[in-house]
Amino acid sequence: MTFQERIKSEMMVIKSLGVVYGDIGTSPIYTFAVILLLVQPTKETIFQILSMIIWTLTMLVTVQYAWLATSLSKRGEGGTVVLVQLLLPYLKGARLAGIVTALGFVGISLMIGDGVITPAISILSAVEGIMLIPGYEETPKLTLLIIAAGVAFALFAVQKKGIEKVASAFGPIMVLWFFAIGIVGGYFILQNPEVLRAISPFYALEFIVEHPFIAFVILADVLLCATGGEALYADMGHLGRLPILKGWLFASAALILCYYGQGAFLLSHPDALKSPFFEMFHTLVPSLYVPLLLLAVMATVIASQAMISGIFSVLYQAMTTRIFPHFNVNYTSSELRSQIYVGSVNWFLFVCVIAMLFIFGESGKLAAAYGLSVAGAMSITGILMSMIFMYKKSYFKMSIAIVTGLMSTIFFISSWMKIPHGGYWSLIIASVPLFIVILYTQGQKRLYASLVPVDKDVFLAEYSKQYRLGQHVDGTALFFARNADAIPAYIAKTMFQNGIIYDYNIIVIIKTSYEPHGINSQLTPLGEALDLLIIRPGYMEKLNVEKLLRERNINERTIFYGDEEIVSDNIFWKIYSLIKDLSPNFVSFYNFPHEKLIGVARRAEI
Repeated sequence: MTFQERIKSEMMVIKSLGVVYGDIGTSPIYTFAVILLLVQPTKETIFQILSMIIWTLTMLVTVQYAWLATSLSKRGEGGTVVLVQLLLPYLKGARLAGIVTALGFVGISLMIGDGVITPAISILSAVEGIMLIPGYEETPKLTLLIIAAGVAFALFAVQKKGIEKVASAFGPIMVLWFFAIGIVGGYFILQNPEVLRAISPFYALEFIVEHPFIAFVILADVLLCATGGEALYADMGHLGRLPILKGWLFASAALILCYYGQGAFLLSHPDALKSPFFEMFHTLVPSLYVPLLLLAVMATVIASQAMISGIFSVLYQAMTTRIFPHFNVNYTSSELRSQIYVGSVNWFLFVCVIAMLFIFGESGKLAAAYGLSVAGAMSITGILMSMIFMYKKSYFKMSIAIVTGLMSTIFFISSWMKIPHGGYWSLIIASVPLFIVILYTQGQKRLYASLVPVDKDVFLAEYSKQYRLGQHVDGTALFFARNADAIPAYIAKTMFQNGIIYDYNIIVIIKTSYEPHGINSQLTPLGEALDLLIIRPGYMEKLNVEKLLRERNINERTIFYGDEEIVSDNIFWKIYSLIKDLSPNFVSFYNFPHEKLIGVARRAEI
């Protein structure tokens, strides 16, 4: 490896720390404090908690995501959608394929439910550190909430302009953050090195055996140390597997030092229960406490940004694979496919974050609701990975995936205890996209079942007859269809009933491929001056159909598409109709010039 290549490789590792590890990197701010609300901090229990934390990080993040999940990819891409796409080709039964697809839907929805609480708890927990500044101990809760809301507003407001330039600073900031928490944690470990005995898993097992009910309850809080671990896999396509794994070596070392440093600090400061993280820093370097607090706020903003960008990317995948309605998408980077902005989703998330801030009021109460969606998403990942390794006949990895999947499921079941304490909010928020996905996919099925297509052979015979006898409109026309074997009725109506046949006619089909990137197209003759153009973009591609057409020397004069008028007495299909009417149609989604578009209305009863 040359010097330049080595520098580039190290820069990718630094970038991964900013893009991937913001969420899990800020977990030490609140994890220990939340657990201590339920457990009396004796020397024995501190060791047991630390053991549970380190083995949760090891099994759920290092093993399940860093090792197993990142070994499964499509052209370097990762995430729930990728796992579903990897698994579907192995499945022969329609019912099993439907179950796997449904699991994917739930996984996407849970991520969005998580994405609302992540900015709220991260930013508020950092802002609450103000109360340790001398003279600000009695800062009103409302003031803290207003400051946190202001930071959240600034974060969501800047999304429209894109964060590509700002993101370049994320990596160095997180490097500084991890160094800070690791060094301070390491200092207190040196003061009480016996705390390192808690690396043994026997302390965790001892606590589970001696206090089974309490252990089961606090598992939901212990899981907070691993929130954000799923980003190792979800962001793999943006950065590559190797930089992410190298970044995890650095980040995990800093996290372990920080957690064990908090444990060592509590051994000598047993009254520092409200915020052992901030009190640890305030005790060691009081003069640098305010700069650290500002660094903590920046780190939590970075954590929130990673989650927002992840939600945009997942929804874009869902839109291009036609399981979610098309929203207006702005591309904020000419180079990075992942840098997109979806305005309606952005401000929906912002309203939900503000609601969470003021409903819960404190980071400790937010933590009581946090983690349910994370555990659910991890459980789904474990199930899908186990099935993939089984079909691949990689039985060793399958057995490890089953173990980590079972662990995730136990954490998930424990998290159900959070439902009465506000955990239902993450489920309510996750239910919104899940409802839209189910309604939209089922509505699409019913809609296209009600639209009786024209048999391809019958259409071609009539077209050949009409083309030879009729008058032709000058230029080229595009007609959009979904299936190459069945011609939409609106095309036959336009050509045969209305007599609109151009000199050159092209039926265009856009079918998103199972691959994340790449665009393939194939032009096939169907008849005299009639061709079929099939375009297969990857589900993460920024598709420019006009550019592709120009590369094929196609200069369309008019673009026809079917515009369905849905009629139904069923309330759910009325909602589907409303969603469809409010959403941009796919020709608008792919940015065709509006002056060329002609929608041919079709009445459909579903």
